[in-house]
Amino acid sequence: MSETIFALSSGAPPAAIAVLRISGPQAGHALKALAGHLPAVRRASHVTLRDDRGEMLDRALALWLPGPGTATGEDVAELHCHGGRAIVSAVEAALARLPELRRATPGEFTRRAFANGRIDLAEAEGLAELLLAETELQRRSAMAMAGGVFSRQLEEWR
Repeated sequence: MSETIFALSSGAPPAAIAVLRISGPQAGHALKALAGHLPAVRRASHVTLRDDRGEMLDRALALWLPGPGTATGEDVAELHCHGGRAIVSAVEAALARLPELRRATPGEFTRRAFANGRIDLAEAEGLAELLLAETELQRRSAMAMAGGVFSRQLEEWR
């Protein structure tokens, strides 16, 4: 995948914390544009997020996760912001103004994980079921699917 995408990966605001995920070849550039620098690899760092005019958006935790060892198999950046509607909206707007980024379509992070061999089809279906689970039994079943239990059983039979 050559495009860099971003999306709110946590629940809809308002919430205590909002997680915005960026995936693709320009994820590091996007993180630098908002945080001013790349944090240490795979370590949460306290950063001040600023827009392209230098206005402070939020104080947040940022993670820099270079690929291919990420959920999507690509470079990934995560911003763990305060979860108010105005903050999330401002950070999303700042990301949308970066020319090399675009909003992800529904399910696009999962599609990239599948396309890059990070998960198989059964695990992708398990993730979809996990998001829709309403009962404890549905949650457990979806966790097993997303965790690869079904895929490992098929591989054993094969």
